[in-house]
Amino acid sequence: MEQGKHGVQSRWFAGKGGSRVRTVSNDGGGKRNYESRALDGQAVLLLAVQAMLGTANALSGTFLPIYLWKTSQSFALIGWFNLTQFLVSGLTFWLAGKWVKQHNKMNSLRLGVALSGLFYFVVLLLGKSAVTYAVPLGAMIGLGNGFFWLAFNVVYFEVTEPGNRDRFNGWAGLLGSGAGIVAPWISGWLITINNGERGYHIIFTVSAIVFAVGVVLSFWLKKRQSSGTYEWLHGVRQLRERGNPWRFAFPAIVCQGVREGVYMFFIGLLVFLATKNEGKLGNFSLVTSLVALFSFWLIGRMLKPERRRAAMLIGALAVTATIATLFWPLSYRTLLIFGIGTALFMPLYILPMTSTVFDLIGSTEASARQREEFVILREAGLTVGRIVGVAAYLLVLPYMDRSDYVVPGLMLAVGAFPILGWWLMRGLLGKVTAGRNKASS
Repeated sequence: MEQGKHGVQSRWFAGKGGSRVRTVSNDGGGKRNYESRALDGQAVLLLAVQAMLGTANALSGTFLPIYLWKTSQSFALIGWFNLTQFLVSGLTFWLAGKWVKQHNKMNSLRLGVALSGLFYFVVLLLGKSAVTYAVPLGAMIGLGNGFFWLAFNVVYFEVTEPGNRDRFNGWAGLLGSGAGIVAPWISGWLITINNGERGYHIIFTVSAIVFAVGVVLSFWLKKRQSSGTYEWLHGVRQLRERGNPWRFAFPAIVCQGVREGVYMFFIGLLVFLATKNEGKLGNFSLVTSLVALFSFWLIGRMLKPERRRAAMLIGALAVTATIATLFWPLSYRTLLIFGIGTALFMPLYILPMTSTVFDLIGSTEASARQREEFVILREAGLTVGRIVGVAAYLLVLPYMDRSDYVVPGLMLAVGAFPILGWWLMRGLLGKVTAGRNKASS
């Protein structure tokens, strides 16, 4: 349910208010500190807001596809729900870009959190009839994700530097994994001891409350100054410009989205189908998130720009290799092996990818001023990729009962895209930061 679940997204243009490290003024002047790895108070608070969102989604988002499937017994319905979510989220990024760039980005962030909480409240009210409104519900959560992640990514860009971006992303992954350890296990336990339906009502209620707390917490984030005029077709112009690095970065982001589009919801569903037990799914999330927590912590501490190219290649090859376990007979054990392998190696891929893309956004003064448009271009790539991934899922649904290899074949087809993503990004990894530092010396 999370936008950019595995990828959280320089503080080149910080807003008004105090901060421990001020790298550039709002008008673009001032000295930049590229090397600092410290996170100031606003960066920490932004991490806290994201952690609240991650906790709420971990409580209910993990089990929402299970709830929809148990009520409808339809794999297609889950696919259409996610397709609608991704499409509306991407459109929201583009349409809300003008508001975020020229008006109040913090209100966009708060509205996103509030809409996400309202979504679970509506699901709670609808109960089993929620399946009848799967597409409108997908649109609602898509709106929430779009408003939140657009503002979050822009603020992220403003409160971090090239020197601390890997650390911020590592902490974000660490907190997300921490939420994934505890929250789904609690949810699975509550659903199991409350015989299903009542347990789902409890976790949806708690998620709505956590989202409300996230909205309150966000008011401690300082209002950030707006500047510039929103350019609706800025991304298109970047992709049409010969020699522009975004002509490599954008398709690499699409590759990331193709994998995410299916893996974000289908793995949890496979675990439930193999075990028929929400508690087992909670245990699966606990174990894999614990591994991911350690991996994000370690890689976040060790990763430096000059190591990104090798790290991303190792990560892409490793997460693809783990898919081989899905060709074994489907069981909780094989899925757990797959989950542990993915959790261990995915940070090697996602951290260099995310940090390099945002380094690219901040590579020049001019591009930093267009950060909103570039964030939207990045999201457009993820949206296109996710739609392609879900479309592939929907296309193979009629053949799933014909062979035991259809599902693992689908997972391999979409799961191997990170290798292509590395190939497209290989010339950019570490290059943006190195070139900028040289120019600044």
